[in-house]
Amino acid sequence: MPDPRPDPRPLIAHVVFRLDYGGLENGVVNVINGLPEAEFRHAIVALTVATEFRHRIRRADVSVHALGKRAGNDPAMLVRLFKLLRSLRPAIVHTRNLATIEGALLARLAGAAVRIHGEHGWDVHDPEGTSPKYRALRKLLNPAITRFVAVSSELERWLVETVGIAPGKVERICNGVDTALFSPAPAGGGRRLLTAAGFAPDSVVVGSVTRFSAIKDPLNVVRAFIAARRDAAGSRLRLVMLGDGELKAAADQMLRDAALAHDAWLPGSRDDVPQLLRELDVFVLGSAREGISNTVLEAMATGLPVIASATGGNLELLEDGVSGHLVTPREPQALAQALLAYARDPALRAAHGAAARTRAEQRYSLAGMIDAYRSLYKSQCSAAREAA
Repeated sequence: MPDPRPDPRPLIAHVVFRLDYGGLENGVVNVINGLPEAEFRHAIVALTVATEFRHRIRRADVSVHALGKRAGNDPAMLVRLFKLLRSLRPAIVHTRNLATIEGALLARLAGAAVRIHGEHGWDVHDPEGTSPKYRALRKLLNPAITRFVAVSSELERWLVETVGIAPGKVERICNGVDTALFSPAPAGGGRRLLTAAGFAPDSVVVGSVTRFSAIKDPLNVVRAFIAARRDAAGSRLRLVMLGDGELKAAADQMLRDAALAHDAWLPGSRDDVPQLLRELDVFVLGSAREGISNTVLEAMATGLPVIASATGGNLELLEDGVSGHLVTPREPQALAQALLAYARDPALRAAHGAAARTRAEQRYSLAGMIDAYRSLYKSQCSAAREAA
């Protein structure tokens, strides 16, 4: 007989644009997997689609809903979202990034007591956060949002100083990384996956885990790799880029045109990222803009030196010249010089990688991030009960 009593655990509805391979989505799954099952229930609402990425959720009681949003404005999807929220009756609705922010208003209309909105990075259509239209939309919906969460100090300052959100309404919760899952390779661990991909044992392998989208600027990495290979010091460099997106075909073509297709491997999205990271020598992320990059944190935890664009949350994560190199965005020559510095100096790679691992362990633990979200959810539920 099923238990007729209602489940006392508050339901959190996590609203994302797309449930697919990506740092934001990985963070949502980590929070769901990490929060105590006895305290919260969860549902994920993807405005567009939910891919096989959903199988990373380790809990059997999490429902996943895909609303099939069409490109551009889709009022019918908003109706479906409102009806779903009214049916689910969540205590908390947690929207993430601009594409989902209208869900906060619908959640309020549907009766959700707590509406949290997270800012995880910059929109491809507004990479500097300067669009008056998008700032006005956030300000307009501010009354429907009970709490803002920013993943970086830069985003926190931007919400307060540029958008005009009250400082007391904004909380910074940095992403965290599982330092047990993402850990350095054991001595003599070998390169089974990269050997199968055709890379020689003495290769210096540079890797990236990214979306092939304009805001992530993966072609910046490809251009830098091609430039570095023109230098004699870069002859042993090889490139691995994990991920998918609209610019992947262009990246493949650039490598073919440079006659370097056999020295690069672009296999798409994969579920064995921790193992592949352990086989790399250097991690690189050449984004035009970043919030807090989960893949940079995963590379740091793996003990890899990191080359990243000097933008957004990367400035918080990395100590330039200690755990990696920060380079100017959209400047492949600067990125190529950083690649060559590591190609020339294995001792530098080892020192920066060790420093990156230590920094990840001390400052960016997954447990710390989960505790912060647990405190946020519990405090907001308590505040809502007191106000009722």
